[in-house]
Amino acid sequence: MGWVRTHRSSKSVDFIALNDGSTIKNIQVVVEAGRVDEETLKSITTGACIGVSGTLVESPAQGQASEIQCLSIVVYGLCGSDYPMQKKGQSFEYMRQYAHLRLRTNTFGAVMRIRHNMAMAIHTYFHEHGFFYFNSPLITASDCEGAGNMFQVTTKNLYDLKKDENGKIIYDDDFFGEQTSLTVSGQLEGELGATALGAIYTFGPTFRAENSNTPRHLAEFWMVEPEVAFIDQEELMDLEEDFIKYCVRWALDNCKDDLEFLNKMIDKTLIARLEGVLKETFVRLSYTDGIRILQDAIKDGRKFEFPCEWGDDLASEHERYLVEEHFKKPVIMTDYPSSFKSFYMKQNDPTPYGGSVGYRGSVAPGPTMQGTDVLFPQIGEIIGGSVREESYDKLMAEIERRKMDMTHLWWYLDTRKYGSCPHAGFGLGFERLILFVTGMQNIRDVIPFPRTPKNAEF
Repeated sequence: MGWVRTHRSSKSVDFIALNDGSTIKNIQVVVEAGRVDEETLKSITTGACIGVSGTLVESPAQGQASEIQCLSIVVYGLCGSDYPMQKKGQSFEYMRQYAHLRLRTNTFGAVMRIRHNMAMAIHTYFHEHGFFYFNSPLITASDCEGAGNMFQVTTKNLYDLKKDENGKIIYDDDFFGEQTSLTVSGQLEGELGATALGAIYTFGPTFRAENSNTPRHLAEFWMVEPEVAFIDQEELMDLEEDFIKYCVRWALDNCKDDLEFLNKMIDKTLIARLEGVLKETFVRLSYTDGIRILQDAIKDGRKFEFPCEWGDDLASEHERYLVEEHFKKPVIMTDYPSSFKSFYMKQNDPTPYGGSVGYRGSVAPGPTMQGTDVLFPQIGEIIGGSVREESYDKLMAEIERRKMDMTHLWWYLDTRKYGSCPHAGFGLGFERLILFVTGMQNIRDVIPFPRTPKNAEF
């Protein structure tokens, strides 16, 4: 039983390619004249759903081990000539208009099976390494500071909002009695779990209301966020590298047919690139040294769209240059300037002249934090991580310096007051991992129903 990929007639024999979604490989159904009513046979077109009874035999045709010699066919659902997925060579942009039907195509079937396998790899890896699956809330009153604009959650009548004398909305009659939003990250709650269970990971949907129409951004996406007590920066980088290599190895071991199809049809360097990740030891590079390499490249004539002075947040083009052209292997970048990193990151030791000393003695001209971002070919940043500041006094000093309102994060500060411990963690965008493993070029094509600005269909 399955859906018809193709149906062709040749003299007194019909050949139907049938697929049930469990594999990229179709099975060929051979229907000899007289076996099935002629009108029924004519009605079976691409996209139709049928059940076939027959004999499984060795196939004389190349490219397939077996075929079905048909005895009878049951038609479950016919498919008209206006079926949007009939033609070959349709663009991915066209297919996004039919996200409810594109899943039946070879490409999207392969991507979704790989997506499933990557989820299995993630759960298996953390289970085998002693992590506990921890469920952080999707509705929250805190914003994980600076992680992105938020979607509000309310039961209030938006046409009749209660406001105070300053025009500010009053939420005391709302469901939760305060302003709430969909989460942009489970990290802060994950830190609470790590300080109780030792090692946890969250794996769930996150939401960011950013008007970003790029091939790398979604408004709704899935995040994997492990958090571990008693590890330092070096151990965090070891975890990041080991984890992502495990996932890539899982794909190569468990998704062979789908990867071979995508390697042939989407990206002819895909399998070689995945195998290359396993062979290479990731480069560990301080932000300061990375800036120096980029500036040397500019002196040698390399042009970038965005500036890259010390203190600038690196753009994707800078990250990809380091990974794809300079080192030609994945890079873990460390010790970012504190000016554009989050308040909870652990600061490096200051130097007498106002700079800081970071990973393996790298000296920076300004204050830096122990960030550890993994940069990958074609993707840029695939993991963002850091050691967290465990000192209450240092954390409060940073909060005060930034003039942050911590009203809704009092519980987070409690972890630094009651039995604080060293800890670290990272976040991996699940869809970015799928992009890398499948060779697809747009993040909207690695999630079943993408949510992007002005698009919430299906």
